[in-house]
Amino acid sequence: MKLLLCVAALVAVTFAQDTKHTAPKVQVYSYGPAEFGKDNTLICHVSGFHPPDITIEVMKDDEELRNAKQTDLAFKKNWHFHLTKSVPFTPQKGEKYTCKVTHGPTVKHYAWDPNM
Repeated sequence: MKLLLCVAALVAVTFAQDTKHTAPKVQVYSYGPAEFGKDNTLICHVSGFHPPDITIEVMKDDEELRNAKQTDLAFKKNWHFHLTKSVPFTPQKGEKYTCKVTHGPTVKHYAWDPNM
């Protein structure tokens, strides 16, 4: 009986490790077509991640943009989470906009491509 319980515990831990950490998928885009000098909204959509401990910062030239709004954390049936952060901005030529995502010990920057 003890052996059966040990095997069951080992199987449970193994499956828990498989779902323990899933890296986020990140999309960075503007609400409207990108035009220098025109007001717009920069959006950072982060999805498919687990666990839910995540920090999203919308950056301009390595400085966090203030007044960003963030949706409530939501999840799907498989316990993978999604979150969106957005901020009004007016892109200027030569400025670099990124979404900085910290998920566990991993920090990554995702660049906005104005495609202009």
